[in-house]
Amino acid sequence: MCYHSENQRMMSYRFLQVYLNPSCRVKIDFHPSLRDSLRAFTPKRAILNPMNNDQNTSTERIPADHIGMLIATVVMAVLSWGGLYLLVTTQQPRIGGQLWLFFVLISTAVSCTVLPFIRYFNVRLTPLQRELPPSGVIIRQSVWVGLYAAICAWLQIPRVLSLPAATLLAVAFIGVEVFLRARESSHAQR
Repeated sequence: MCYHSENQRMMSYRFLQVYLNPSCRVKIDFHPSLRDSLRAFTPKRAILNPMNNDQNTSTERIPADHIGMLIATVVMAVLSWGGLYLLVTTQQPRIGGQLWLFFVLISTAVSCTVLPFIRYFNVRLTPLQRELPPSGVIIRQSVWVGLYAAICAWLQIPRVLSLPAATLLAVAFIGVEVFLRARESSHAQR
């Protein structure tokens, strides 16, 4: 990074020191335009929240099961998309092992691809007063999407997949998930 003055370098260093060190109690007053732009990029759920050092807020961390889930997801996504590529480019489409391997790989690949997005939506849409959903819920929701993709691919083979059928199938999966989440939340309140 190119600094035009020593003062700019020191401001950048102080900002990083305050932003990266949660125990730092140094209060730095930024220029109003910089302060507004920093506030715009500070998420609601953050590991560190430098704008609210005066308030008595607890710092939130990513749960350990979410970190393990995301690492496993990346590995499985790379393997399943790679396997799907090899299957499609090297094998003849036959009824039997190749077809079932295709369905397993497409389901796994789509599930692993959408899992980080589903986790992001769960984190963003969960109220601050409630705990984040466990990794099992996020995995289940992504498996629904992967299963939906595999069923749509299966229905496309005999050319029976249509927009109403795909919509009905999506509504059915969403309904099942809503009922499961409602049941889990009622059990958690007891």
